[in-house]
Amino acid sequence: MIKNFEDKMMTETFRWYGPTDVVTLTDIRQAGCKGVINAIHEIPYGEVWTRADIKKRKDLIESANLKWSAVESVPVSEDIKTHSGNYKRHIENYKETVRNLGAEGIEIIIYNFMPVLDWVRTDLTYKLESGAECLLFNPVEFAAFEIYILKRIGAENDYTAEQLKKAEEFFNSLSDEGKKSFERDIIDVFPGCKMNFSIEDIRQMLAKYDDIDRAQLTENYRYFLNEIIPVCEEAGVRMAVHPDDPPFSILGLPRIVSCEEDVKNIINMYDSPANGLCFCTGSFSPREDNDLPAMIKRYGNRINVAHLRSTQRNADGSFYEAAHLEGSVDMYEVVKALLEEQQRRKDEDRDDWQLPFRPDHGHTILDDLSKDAVPNPGYFAIGRMKGLAEIRGLELGIVRSCLNK
Repeated sequence: MIKNFEDKMMTETFRWYGPTDVVTLTDIRQAGCKGVINAIHEIPYGEVWTRADIKKRKDLIESANLKWSAVESVPVSEDIKTHSGNYKRHIENYKETVRNLGAEGIEIIIYNFMPVLDWVRTDLTYKLESGAECLLFNPVEFAAFEIYILKRIGAENDYTAEQLKKAEEFFNSLSDEGKKSFERDIIDVFPGCKMNFSIEDIRQMLAKYDDIDRAQLTENYRYFLNEIIPVCEEAGVRMAVHPDDPPFSILGLPRIVSCEEDVKNIINMYDSPANGLCFCTGSFSPREDNDLPAMIKRYGNRINVAHLRSTQRNADGSFYEAAHLEGSVDMYEVVKALLEEQQRRKDEDRDDWQLPFRPDHGHTILDDLSKDAVPNPGYFAIGRMKGLAEIRGLELGIVRSCLNK
């Protein structure tokens, strides 16, 4: 039945972390996906991805009867973000990587412009009432990290008196071993993968932003786009910036991809289809003022890929990863808006009419809870497959009831 409507539905993909990922390409194929979103993580930030490296990875993916649907990510180095050090060489290398990816038929590059960190949570195994585990961000716990572990000067000014009091109580409640584990859990997700950073490494990275405010970071980003987007246009590649996660200031750092106004500014920085968005519902949703369906309707023509997940906002400013059809995201309206945008593109005969999406993150459930082999946080197989199945069913219902014309 679903095959009759495939020409109206989005392309299903999974995030795959490469040959060492405990979730295999065979697993992903069995989940029903058509593609994967992948990066060559072993290449250092700022260095060129050669055509040979890209082709080797592409051949491996295609050998499993899957498509390399998008790159996530070609990282933007800290030198580029701070406009310092080797930023000119890194930008030239980025251009060469774009050309090489385009030559191998890889058309979408996801990236972010978040200073220092990729995303932050304070609990990687938050237990829900059902017994499932998920990711959680708690500002009180993060305050404890900033003030008592990182010892960032001025950090206390970013929190309320009540949060500071609770942060002290939380930190004092931890054993020495608990403090070490808490520190490691937070640091390990700063770059989006384990890189064995130390607290001193983080302090040195933060120091590079002492004189960089929101306006300066925006200008550095504009410079990056002005250099990269013309190359993308020539190479047939579309960029997709990932929103800040969480979508508000962390560690006193500026954030420039957090809300609808930021999206509008980015699109206006370089008006080109190659300058687009990775619409991550989980990253935008911790801010109540982000109306996700409305954002899709206004800026959908610049969405190049979607990450679909939900968060549950709490009154104390914390949030956790909810089930894909639960929480603070109206996933029905989000998916409907994306499918309507996709139909508009198809009616316009756009080559890029079909949007790839992936079920982002997922609860740790069933026997994944007891497995020794642990993937990146949020990327167990079964929870994501559950989310994929839920979204697939939601899509089919929308297509049959609303878009089957």
